[in-house]
Amino acid sequence: MKKLGLVMGSFHKDLVEKQRQEALKTAAEYDAEIIEEVWVPGSVEKPLAIKRLLQKEKIDAVIVIGIIEKGSTKHGFTMGQSLMHFVMQLQLEFMKPIGLGVLGPGISPDQIEPRLLSYAKKAVLAAVQMIEE
Repeated sequence: MKKLGLVMGSFHKDLVEKQRQEALKTAAEYDAEIIEEVWVPGSVEKPLAIKRLLQKEKIDAVIVIGIIEKGSTKHGFTMGQSLMHFVMQLQLEFMKPIGLGVLGPGISPDQIEPRLLSYAKKAVLAAVQMIEE
């Protein structure tokens, strides 16, 4: 069974909890188990939490979920670009997959709910498919 870590942003905790439930369900459907979960305040803290999980030998892959909602400045776009950069960098450093299920940046409130579960599911599937057997 594949062992996964899960990193979640708590800024939109009620919505991300729905993503969490979908990630747990999807992992179970694909012979994987989320064995460690980490809640962080927001996207700035996600790379450190991801790296800490990837350093653990028992973790085969990490799933990252959350929301970077559209704001009145470009802050969210900067956060999204930085997060994507570090996700790719950490995958190559540890040679372990990271499934990214973060909505945004720039997502509007009316776009969140219709995409919420599919992003979590796709993040788990991408990570599980990339784990080397």
